[in-house]
Amino acid sequence: GFAPERFTTSHAASVARGAPMIEAGLWYRPSFFPKAGETHWRQSCDREVRMVREHVGICDVSTLGKIDVQGPDAAAFLDFLYTGRMSTLKVGRVRYGLMLREDGHVMDDGTCARLGELHFLVTTTTAAAGQVMRHMEFAHQVLRPDLDVRFASVTEQWAQFAVAGPKSRALLEEVVGQALGNEDWPFMACGEVRTGGVGARLFRISFSGELAYEIAVPARYGAALFDLLSGKAEAMEGGPYGMEALNVMRIEKGFITHAEIHGRTTAFDIGMQGMMSDRKDFIGKAMAARPGLMEEDRAQLVGLKPVGAVKELIAGAHLFAPGAEPVSENDEGYITSVAFSPMLGHVIGIGFLKRGRARIGERVRMVEHLKGSTTLCEVAAPGGFDPEGGRMRG
Repeated sequence: GFAPERFTTSHAASVARGAPMIEAGLWYRPSFFPKAGETHWRQSCDREVRMVREHVGICDVSTLGKIDVQGPDAAAFLDFLYTGRMSTLKVGRVRYGLMLREDGHVMDDGTCARLGELHFLVTTTTAAAGQVMRHMEFAHQVLRPDLDVRFASVTEQWAQFAVAGPKSRALLEEVVGQALGNEDWPFMACGEVRTGGVGARLFRISFSGELAYEIAVPARYGAALFDLLSGKAEAMEGGPYGMEALNVMRIEKGFITHAEIHGRTTAFDIGMQGMMSDRKDFIGKAMAARPGLMEEDRAQLVGLKPVGAVKELIAGAHLFAPGAEPVSENDEGYITSVAFSPMLGHVIGIGFLKRGRARIGERVRMVEHLKGSTTLCEVAAPGGFDPEGGRMRG
């Protein structure tokens, strides 16, 4: 029952702005930042989404797990942990990666940044940071004790903030005093910068689908940096944004969280089987290749949008063929995440549907038995907003 309350360096500033705080993996994070005249959370959330998409927003992402990995065999160790290769990553670059459990199911996703020839920084999801750390300890002590590598959790040592939106580059160039164009700081680049005389790390990564960066400073400077970034953003018609807007934007892009990688899904299910290298070994490789985990009949990640008279989507609801009786024998999938998209103008969802990738354009029926809600939906590819990704690579 031990559940300590964990606070970010921007906690006091967020509370002072009237943000309701919600728990995320024992951390408390702002749900949204209400403005005068807003009486419902959706008003604040919709405004924050448009603010990021049209101007610039600041989000505290310090709660993401950060694991510092160093040593002569650091690259080989990370190759063993991730489904893809990290040993080929150049210094100053970041790569997205998946970790599997030994049974072949996805355990967590995140990024791996190469800060030096023998120095990497792994990020995890907020809730799975402890699980990944335990996984790495087991892998090192039991499976690969021959590798010369050391790693430590540095989650609380660094305060990290996402700066996202079309004006994010201009804002950060002013903060760090150097050019951050595509030639100088391309998508998925990382490196050392300075702000106000303080050494910082800058990553060109995006969970919003916008032109975005994440800047990290030692935690003792976190509160000051949040105030600085928020003030400059507000001068550019932007400001801080919370978890609700973050969730809407990632659903608009079809990005996954642990709502999708909930312990029963594979890389094949989420459409990332191409990330499983056939040129090296990794934890879970043999089990993930079992025929039962690679069948086309499995439930696969898809996007959903309502097309009937009812425009409601409900996370946890199940999916059926339009004319089928909504009983377990006819169950074809389920919805994992939903949100109203102010950019697309309607409710959107993502979930898992049998043979989903082959059924784009078909219609299915969502049924939520507890509420008695039924909605006709069209199956779409996940990520209906800027599907080519031009905004975040711009």
